Amino acid sequence: MSTIKELLHHAADLPQTADAALILAHVLNKDRSWLYAWPEHSLTPDQINQYQQLLQRRLQGEPLAYLTGCKEFWSLPLKVSQDTLIPRPETELLVETALELPLRDDKIHALDLGTGSGAIALALASEKPQWQLSATDISPKALQVAKENARTHGLQQIQFFLSHWFETLDATQPFDLIVSNPPYVAEGDPHLQRDGLPHEPIKALTAGDDGLNDLRTIIQHAPHYLQPLGWLIVEHGVDQGEAVQALFRQAGFEQVSTRQDLERRDRISLGCYPRSR
Repeated sequence: MSTIKELLHHAADLPQTADAALILAHVLNKDRSWLYAWPEHSLTPDQINQYQQLLQRRLQGEPLAYLTGCKEFWSLPLKVSQDTLIPRPETELLVETALELPLRDDKIHALDLGTGSGAIALALASEKPQWQLSATDISPKALQVAKENARTHGLQQIQFFLSHWFETLDATQPFDLIVSNPPYVAEGDPHLQRDGLPHEPIKALTAGDDGLNDLRTIIQHAPHYLQPLGWLIVEHGVDQGEAVQALFRQAGFEQVSTRQDLERRDRISLGCYPRSR
């Protein structure tokens, strides 16, 4: 039998050295610090086999989050699967911006379109327990993951709906806030072949020749589902800020702006729909 020390030593020259330790911790159901506290611990043959299989998949480019089934977002450990996108740290800017908005009172009804693992909706619910939240996704399997994450964190104020954007929602019950991280990569973009993206659900990544198809749909229809002075916030590609701002203005939004992530790249755009329609 191999020990923790021996397995980590053999992985020391791999480009995914740090990931090897995380995979080993996952196999043992321990945290990473436990590995270094117990370096002489011996693994069973089944554990060694599982570790080696997962490590091989990582070396072939499969994202670590899919191997461990977990990714942290907004300090919340979330279950992920290959039916959901892996939550990215830069998406936390959308959550931060939503929490800073001058909303009218605490009785807010917010909508997360294309919720995936539920990351954005759960982050908002964890910060604003008095808010009522709705979350949609076109994938039944993704919704199951999101619901499980909500149960795990005891966030009961989120209602989940199977819907392609607004299709099954009732426009007579408008929202104060709509947020979305929709697909925004252009079909055929070479980035789709890198950084683990070939393993993620393609329908959650691409949106037409210019990557704007779903953003057009969301921004065009959002006014019908917003309260007067309601806000829409969307994530988009780093080179899409001007185009998305134009879509907001064409749809009648005011106070339109784009905000940059920590690397000073355009990341989200937002606007307020005026009181008079």
